[in-house]
Amino acid sequence: MSGVGKSTLVRELRRRAFRAYDADDDGFGEPRGDGRWGWRIERVADVLEPGEAASDLVFFAGCSEEQATLPFDYRVLLTAPAEILMQRLMARTTNAYGRSEQQRAQVLADLAEVEPLLRRSADLILVTTDPTPVIADALLSHVLATKE
Repeated sequence: MSGVGKSTLVRELRRRAFRAYDADDDGFGEPRGDGRWGWRIERVADVLEPGEAASDLVFFAGCSEEQATLPFDYRVLLTAPAEILMQRLMARTTNAYGRSEQQRAQVLADLAEVEPLLRRSADLILVTTDPTPVIADALLSHVLATKE
């Protein structure tokens, strides 16, 4: 969901020297005919190609219908209560999405309709009300433990 902390988590993972991509900020998205955004699927698939070492981790943050067709090893759902999402959308400075009443209404609708679907396919669910380094630690702990 918008405002859940995907971009912030990507920045933290990059700070820790992991390869991490943000679908919105890194140019993986494109507008669809219905007014929503989707992913440039070939470009995302290229990023997901295995690295030179088996231990290479790639993190990709975003949400799109196309994600169901891509070979992600783990699917992580970041979530936060609606009131937190609304506060973050109104306060953020790096992305204007969520400032309009219509956009916030769409986020709330997605939270009610899309998030339950994402929960069913998630390998890990992280509530992003803790500080970002704590969220990153939890993510890395889970992913690294399952790679062993």
